Amino acid sequence: MQETKRARLPWTTVRFVASGTLSLLGNSVAGVVIPLVLLARTGDALAAGSLALICAIPQMLIGLLGGALLDRVNRRSISIISDIVSAASVALLPVVDIVFGLDFGWFVVLGLMGAIGDIPGMTARDTLLPEVVAKDGIDLQRFLGVSQSLESIVTIMGPALAALLIGLGTDSAALWVTAALSFAAAVVTLTLPRSLGSVKSGEERADAKPKSVLALAKHSLGEGVNVLFKRDALLRTSMLLTFGIVMVLGSFQGIVLPVFFTNAGDPSHLGYVLSAMSAGLLVGSLGYAALTPKLSRRAWFSVSLLGMAIAVVALGCLPPYVAMLAAALGLGIAAGPASALLGFFAYDRIPGESRGSALGTQNALMLVAAPVAVFATSVVVEIWGVSVAGLALAGCWLLITAWALTTKAMRNL
Repeated sequence: MQETKRARLPWTTVRFVASGTLSLLGNSVAGVVIPLVLLARTGDALAAGSLALICAIPQMLIGLLGGALLDRVNRRSISIISDIVSAASVALLPVVDIVFGLDFGWFVVLGLMGAIGDIPGMTARDTLLPEVVAKDGIDLQRFLGVSQSLESIVTIMGPALAALLIGLGTDSAALWVTAALSFAAAVVTLTLPRSLGSVKSGEERADAKPKSVLALAKHSLGEGVNVLFKRDALLRTSMLLTFGIVMVLGSFQGIVLPVFFTNAGDPSHLGYVLSAMSAGLLVGSLGYAALTPKLSRRAWFSVSLLGMAIAVVALGCLPPYVAMLAAALGLGIAAGPASALLGFFAYDRIPGESRGSALGTQNALMLVAAPVAVFATSVVVEIWGVSVAGLALAGCWLLITAWALTTKAMRNL
């Protein structure tokens, strides 16, 4: 009897979740630490924005090529290799700093190396998920709910851990911990059965077999753009709004707040502000899930965007630390319903047979949109200062909010 119970424990799923959690935690810590290290070594906000822009196009191409490659190569193997490459790209930062001294060129080289690791690895993990839960006999829908909640918790823990590491030691120590998390993710994935990642012949469409990986990536991009932006006005509007959110909030996280806290001599505060935002997003999403029937979709959409506008304006004014924590928390809470609605529109309006190419294209375009916005913001910081950049982002968000609330596609949700 005990043997039967042991056999039924979902060990494959537990290991898969552990690997994904370690990898996501490593990326979350790196997202806070690396911009601060770059600013500390170069003292140049424009350098941080330039790094994001330089890596943007290669990241997009790697994302598209990686998605096509996953239909031909064992997905477990790609996930393991990706985490190892990601760990190496971060671990080399303190090594290069000791041996040669970090400069902008090294950040570019290692940033591109990290992109090669991170992006295919994320996609590989997504493609492995259905096979993992099927092996353990777990309901996919229920697992996704638990998984998304866990991801939200990790995005709260990551910036807080980064702030703690920076506060207690050096940035080199924080980088070593980040690399160790990614390497540990690879080790855990290595314990999964190799058969889970095998590509079954039925997964490839007959017309895709003779095509090269590059041709598959090009076809996927064309199909995704057609679905996302040409066929459905509501879907097109929700995609554009999603891009706006990513660009504005990404600029706050990638440039404005790191520069502000670095100049103030309190870089560890960045992690706590980002954790407050993630905690608010978790609360807002759970609140929306519990109270959905209380308001119409249009009402939820309007309240969420107006709340975000108030919080972004407060954040853009770069208030004292406690007020900034409150603004970040409020921004996360207000963003919860809009985030859920935009995600629903994507899954509801994208045809099932085109979902892979459409979501893959969306992710690839996001990899370009955010760095472009970060670079533009870094130029503003360099010329006019961080205060002007914060207010400019707040103004941009007010314009986006006004457009989203008045556009025809969003009037009758």
